Amino acid sequence: MAIYERIGKSYDLTRRADPDIAARLVVHLQIKSDSSYLDVGCGTGNYTLALAKNGGIWHGIDQSKKMIDVAKNKINIVAWQVAEAEALPYADRTFLGVLCTLTIHHFVALTPIFQEIYRVLAAGRFVLFTATPEQMSKYWLVEYFPEAIHKSAEQMPTLEKVRYALNDVGFNSVNIEAYSISENLQDLFLYSGKHRPEIYLDENVRSGISTFALLASADEIAAGCQRLAADINTGRITEIVNKYENNQGDYLFVIADKVAT
Repeated sequence: MAIYERIGKSYDLTRRADPDIAARLVVHLQIKSDSSYLDVGCGTGNYTLALAKNGGIWHGIDQSKKMIDVAKNKINIVAWQVAEAEALPYADRTFLGVLCTLTIHHFVALTPIFQEIYRVLAAGRFVLFTATPEQMSKYWLVEYFPEAIHKSAEQMPTLEKVRYALNDVGFNSVNIEAYSISENLQDLFLYSGKHRPEIYLDENVRSGISTFALLASADEIAAGCQRLAADINTGRITEIVNKYENNQGDYLFVIADKVAT
C-alpha cells in the first residue's frame, strides 16, 4: 500500500467520514459503550473516530505509518497501531465488532485476513464497506477513464469471492445492503462525484483516490478530464450519467456474523 505513504499528508483534504455512511456503520456494528472494536485498514482514522464518538473502546490499524501518524495527531480516543491485517497484534476474541471500509481491494488474499479478523472477534460482527467489479462497470467514469476503471475493478474481489472467503473462515451468516451515492456525499472516494462530475477536474480530489493516484496514466487523466470538461460545458454529461443509471447500488455493506460457540 505504498501509494498511501505518498498521499497520506494530503489525504484528509478530500477524504472525511460521511455522516450517512458512518450512521449506517454504527447500526450494522450494533455498538455498545463498554465493548471493544477494531478498524482494519483505518487510514487516517476518519471513520474510526466518527464511530468512536458513538461509544465503544476503539483500535485502528493500518500498514501505512504515514496514515497512522496523521491519525495520532487527531483526537486521542483511539488506540492507533501500524500493523499488517494478516497478523493482527491482538489476542483471540478481543473485539465485539470489526470494521473495514474501502480497503479490501488492497488485500493480496482475502482468506488469511478474514481468518485473522475471525480470530480476534468474539461473538459479534464484521462489517465491510466496498464495491464489486460488477458495480464499478456501471460507473459513468468508464466513459472518460476506461483503462483506470477497468484496472480498479480488476483489483476488486467479486461478491461471490467475498462471501466464499467469509464462509470459509467460519462466519455463520452474510447479509448484503446496497448503497447508492447521495448528492451531498462528504467523503470524496472514487464514485463520490456520481452527481457532481465537476469534482473530478480537481487535482486535489483525484490525488485522494487510489484509482487516479495509482492506476491512471497522466495521458488518460488529461484526455479524460478534457472530454469531461467539454461535456459538462455542453450539458452532454447529463445524457452520459443517465446512460449508466442502475438499481444495483454503487457500493455495498457486507455484514458477517460470528455466533458464539
